[in-house]
Amino acid sequence: MAFLTDEQRRSYGTFTQVPDDGQLAGYFLLDREARRRAMACRGARSQLGYAIQLGTVRFLGTFLANPEDAPAEVVEYVADQLGHVPSVLTGYGAERTRWDHQNAIKDAYGYSDLKSDAWWKLARWLWDRCWSGNERPIALFDLATLHMVENKVLLPGATVLERMVTSIREHTNRKTWRTLGRQAHRRAAGCPGRAAAGRGQPPYLQAGPAAPLPA
Repeated sequence: MAFLTDEQRRSYGTFTQVPDDGQLAGYFLLDREARRRAMACRGARSQLGYAIQLGTVRFLGTFLANPEDAPAEVVEYVADQLGHVPSVLTGYGAERTRWDHQNAIKDAYGYSDLKSDAWWKLARWLWDRCWSGNERPIALFDLATLHMVENKVLLPGATVLERMVTSIREHTNRKTWRTLGRQAHRRAAGCPGRAAAGRGQPPYLQAGPAAPLPA
């Protein structure tokens, strides 16, 4: 079930404000290796586009659909490091090269899509969070987003993560109520029985995702 507002959907995985000086230096400053990789691209446009995408994925945890949508201040900050004028980025968002650069950045810096092992790890992490706490869905959504950014897992679409959070939260809630119901039944029957079983394997983890998740 949907719990995100329209505003939260629009702001997810995008620049909601211009990065401050500390953020620019922390995420968009090119070290020697990053500058070398950017300058190895053919042409000023590709060099700047590569560097913009590298800083963007570090900062947002995902790539922009159009790298040209990065704030002008970000483009200027990165362009200055490469010795280019910001205007050379014009047209980069329409080039297929941007996809090649994304794959190169993923390979070089260890980013992965939310699938296979990354999906299972996030699912287990969410299961543990739901079991040990009672966070609201939006809080779980934000925590999952932060968890992926910190572990270099590219953010999926907002709807994909929203459904994942909802599904896992519902499963843990049902398991909790079943456990409480069994304990209440034993007490009413005057039979303490054995302690409640451990968490076991969550039902939704037994079959895996219903369909491949988008990058």
